[in-house]
Amino acid sequence: MVTAYRRGVAAFLLIAFGVTWAYLFTARLALGLSLVNPLVQLPMGFAPAIAAVIVRCWITREGFADAGLAPRWRKAWPSYLVAWLAPPVFVAVGVGAAAVVGLWHPDLSPLSRVVSGLPGWAAPLVLMVIAAVLTPVYWGEEFGWTSYLRPRLFPDRPVVSVLTTGLIWAVWHYPLAFLGYIRFGHLAVGLAVWTVSFIFQEVLLAWLWSRSGGVWAPSLAHAGNNMVLSLLTGQLLSADGLGATAGTVIMSVPIVAVGGWILLTGRLLVSRPAAPACPVSVRAHR
Repeated sequence: MVTAYRRGVAAFLLIAFGVTWAYLFTARLALGLSLVNPLVQLPMGFAPAIAAVIVRCWITREGFADAGLAPRWRKAWPSYLVAWLAPPVFVAVGVGAAAVVGLWHPDLSPLSRVVSGLPGWAAPLVLMVIAAVLTPVYWGEEFGWTSYLRPRLFPDRPVVSVLTTGLIWAVWHYPLAFLGYIRFGHLAVGLAVWTVSFIFQEVLLAWLWSRSGGVWAPSLAHAGNNMVLSLLTGQLLSADGLGATAGTVIMSVPIVAVGGWILLTGRLLVSRPAAPACPVSVRAHR
């Protein structure tokens, strides 16, 4: 089993990184496409899921019993609620902390530019609805990183596994910093801050996995991070001219705080969901 896991992990990383990086450099440098365009980003988001499916079906042939595909709405609804409500709360905490240290001068008027024709107060609600609708899109990454890779890196050391998964996930994103998607004033510092942010995001996603027993609550949280936390924070900070590095730090403040609490209180020391029992085939007696 250990050998199969190692073979599967190696194949997964090779496919996920190879497909994604080849696509990104081709799309930007050869085809001249902007990676800020959500439609251009779409293939990147599904590359980890494609890698996980290939490995599960044809390399290790382990199937999908432990993939966490069942929504479990009735039992896991508190986790879904946390995943849905946390991003706007994180926005308030992040920009509030920025205001305390003088990096942001409170002004909510930029919110009126988020959704054309709607008042600023409606923007967070609209983005939260959009995040819920787009959850299947962000499933592409979560099915690869949190559902497949995380429990296989260090099966008996969940904290190390989660932190390593977060680091790998961050590195997978690095080409975006060289291809115009995000521009850090100081590249090394920006990538370091970005890496810390991804690691602690993975802590939160793994915690939601352990609470909900599946991949869908983390997918909703991932959608909220991109569609609510990033968009609203970026819009609110735009008037103060803060760069990408400062914006990433501000967004990361609540993520690191909650992620640190999860780690310090041992909430990741929860076993992954048990694989559902497979039906037993019965040979008919003659």
